[in-house]
Formats: sequence, structure tokens, C-alpha cells
Amino acid sequence: MTKDLWSDRYASRANGLSASEVRALFAVVSRPEVVSLAGGMPFVPALPKERMIESFQSLMSDRSAVALQYSGGQGDPKLREHIQEIMALEGIKSDIDNIVVTTGSQHGLDLVSSLFLDPGDVVLAEGPSYVGALGVFRARQAHIEHVYTDDNGISPEALAQTIKRVQAAGKNIKFLYLVPNFANPSGVTLAAERRAQILEICRRNRILVLEDNVYGLLYFEEKAPEALRSLDEDGVIYLGSFSKILVPGFRVGYVLAPPSIKDKLVLANESAVLCPSAFSQMMISEYLSTNDWKAQISVFRDEYRLRRDAALSAMNEYLPNLKTTKPGGGFYLWVDLPEGVDSKKMLPKAVENLVAYTPGTAFYGNGTGQEFLRISYSYPTPENIKVGVERLAKTISAELELVT
Repeated sequence: MTKDLWSDRYASRANGLSASEVRALFAVVSRPEVVSLAGGMPFVPALPKERMIESFQSLMSDRSAVALQYSGGQGDPKLREHIQEIMALEGIKSDIDNIVVTTGSQHGLDLVSSLFLDPGDVVLAEGPSYVGALGVFRARQAHIEHVYTDDNGISPEALAQTIKRVQAAGKNIKFLYLVPNFANPSGVTLAAERRAQILEICRRNRILVLEDNVYGLLYFEEKAPEALRSLDEDGVIYLGSFSKILVPGFRVGYVLAPPSIKDKLVLANESAVLCPSAFSQMMISEYLSTNDWKAQISVFRDEYRLRRDAALSAMNEYLPNLKTTKPGGGFYLWVDLPEGVDSKKMLPKAVENLVAYTPGTAFYGNGTGQEFLRISYSYPTPENIKVGVERLAKTISAELELVT
């Protein structure tokens, strides 16, 4: 490794930067012979390419001078109207003036974190929680405190106890981060009866709720409960994205925030990127204006339901004794491994057996989670999912022989 000549000049927050365990897998899983059950990539072939081409041609023909120019820091007004319509499907009443367009929802996470997190502040999060968010919080030198989560989502009782313990230690809790619907990585959905309880606990303790809801419209049998933001307009910052319901390549997300926070978000957005891509925003807006996007989301639901069913069927066939979540939407299964099997240590052996997954350690801010792994079923074909789970079963079986 080349010596870093500038190691003594970095800001202290640079120590919080670390490689994502998911990103580190991409070089491996790009090999065609490896069945990747690792990265949560959308199944973009389900989007009719010709319709996107038509949108591009229309945009370039009619509005190219605007699409190829700088734009405002808050985002294209027409796109914000579409976002308003999308959020309404989950019970959210919003004003387009309180919507800020970002360069993907990850950028929204970073902007919110930059506004609220000082070094040493505490972020409460589900256990397990989204790896990308954990990376952002660590980069801002925050301490991540995981709260017990079961098959019905984060526990209100555990949340109240955790808040009491952290506050008694004199630490400053800034917000609770949640993926309430078909969560990454667990696949669980926060139960409707718990949502008001969670909000009341946070309201009582003056803790903001950061609701990351990129999977909410990708339900299978039953629609998820209405968004937390629909129940509390002042205490919830809502994050959304077009990456999962359309395509990730345009990198367009959005934040709905209370007015005073929105104003600061726009300033932070302009400071970070000057303005989000006008071309990407207007391409999405053109597509949404000229196509039946609700029907297209339904197509994605069917594709992911088929793959979810294939994953559960394969788990039942090859790993029937392992506990796994049964998601009602989204991209992921969360798997409990047999005692003594370490998902992180086992991964190189799995790759040798031509299958990849994401170790549970990626989803905890304290380095734990070795006894879990995440399976993503969103991109492989149902046939490859079955092959991948069979290879995973052989890998686990071999590992068990070593530990018993």
C-alpha cells in the first residue's frame, strides 16, 4: 500500500470514513459465474427501454436548453409536483415548497446529517439498519445506538428504555432513523399500531424522526401502513427516491421537511452540489408525465414478488431449519445463522462456491451481527436465486462441520 503523505493533515471526521461492506462486494459479484444475493440492485430490465428513449427524445426536442443548464437548488417545480402525487399514495399531504430534490436519497441523508449532527451526538436506529445510513452517521462522527427490532419493527418499549439510558449518560440524541416499510436489510415493516407510539415517544423527548421510505410502494400482498410523515408533519423528515420505483442511474431523491428545516436544506444542497441535475430531474418528470407510472410500479411489484417467493421457496428447500424474515415487499430477506457460524468469516468460502451475500456486520454500527446475513432477491432470476441458495446451503453445511 502506498504511504499516505497527508495522513496528518486530514480533518478528524475523515476517520469516520470507511468502505461499505456492500460496495466492497461489487468487484467480486460482477463475475458472471457468481450468483449475487448481495447488492440490492433494482431489476431495471422491467422498465420498457423504448419509453425511456421516447422521453429522452421529447425532452431534447422541446426543452433541451433548460435540461442541459444549471437549475435551482430546491429542484424542478414540475418534478416536485410529481413527488407530491407519489407521496400522497402513502397518506402524505404536502406542499411542493417543502420538498427538496437531492442527488439520490443518500445525498438527502448526508444533508440532514450535516445540519443536525455534531461530533459525539447520538443517532438511534433499528438493529439492524441500512448500511449506507450508518456510513453517513459515522462520517459525521456520530455515535449509533441500535434499538431492539423484531418482526413488527422497532420496539416502542425498547426505544423508550434506550432513550432513558442514553440521556442518563448525558449524551445528546438528535434523531431516530427508520426504514419503516420492507426495511433494508431485514425486510420487516413497522406495525401500524406501533407508529403512533414511536412518534409520541420521540415527540416527548424532542427527537426528530428521519423516515427513509424508498421501498414503500413495492408491496406485494398488502399495502404498507401510511407513512409516519402522514401522522406528524412537524417531527418527521421524510426521504424518498426514484432509484427503486424507476431507475437508480439518474440519482434523484427527495426530502420533505418542515418549512424551517427545508430552508436550511436548500442552502446545504446549494453548498454541496450547487444544484441537482436538471437533466435527470426533467427526464424523470417527462417519463412520469407521459407514461402510466403506477402501472409500471405494479410491474416491478410482480417481478419482486416472484423473486421473493423463489427465495423463500429455496430457503425452505435447502435451509429449512434457519429462521428468515418473510417480507411483504421490498428487496431483502434477513437470515439467522446456526450457532458458531460467522457470516463475515464465511463470505470468502461462499464466493469460492460461487455465491455472494452481505454479512450481518455491515448493518450494525458497533461491529456485531456476525450471526446474521442478508439475501437480496431483487435482481437475479428466480432460477439463479434457487442456485444461489443451494450453494449457500452447501457453504453453511461445510462451515458447521468445522465448528461442531
